[in-house]
Amino acid sequence: MKKNLGVVQAVYPMPVLMVAAYDENGKVNVMNAAWGMICNSDRIALFIDEDHKTTQNLLKTKAFTVALADRDHMDVADFFGIASGNKMEDKFERTGYHAEKSAFVNAPIIEEFPVVMECELAEVTSTDSFYAIVGKIVNTAAEESVLSENGKVDPSKLQALIFDQFQHGYYVSGEQVGKAWNAGAGWMKK
Repeated sequence: MKKNLGVVQAVYPMPVLMVAAYDENGKVNVMNAAWGMICNSDRIALFIDEDHKTTQNLLKTKAFTVALADRDHMDVADFFGIASGNKMEDKFERTGYHAEKSAFVNAPIIEEFPVVMECELAEVTSTDSFYAIVGKIVNTAAEESVLSENGKVDPSKLQALIFDQFQHGYYVSGEQVGKAWNAGAGWMKK
């Protein structure tokens, strides 16, 4: 029997995304965003507040990067979520992390995170219910250490962080338990 829990954001897993953009002076700002998802073959949607420093920066530069946080960098990924760039001038600098300019968009790539999508601002949607930034993915780059023999990202090597909205914990992905578009194929024959 199920127990009623009230209004709970019961979507699991949620990604741990590092969104980075330059300000008007070329200074790096990074935020942790869990409310994001792929929304088309070359689009990512981020449901983030308009008043975030990173949001304001990417609206000005029309570009940003989205990196996948991993186990090895969990402490800094969490810090990027609890510290506000609006209140902490040296937020990025105090981590000692490194950024390089994307060759594809006017946005920083945080070197420590193993997978990054380089995005152009495609659209902004604002309603009474949400504020969304949609980016057009123009390139995705990954460290060779997280690639499989076929040249694609291997989730077991990546160890991407997953955010748990139930207990506010971080988990790691990686165990493959089936193949998509195959595990349910037997039901097609019934």
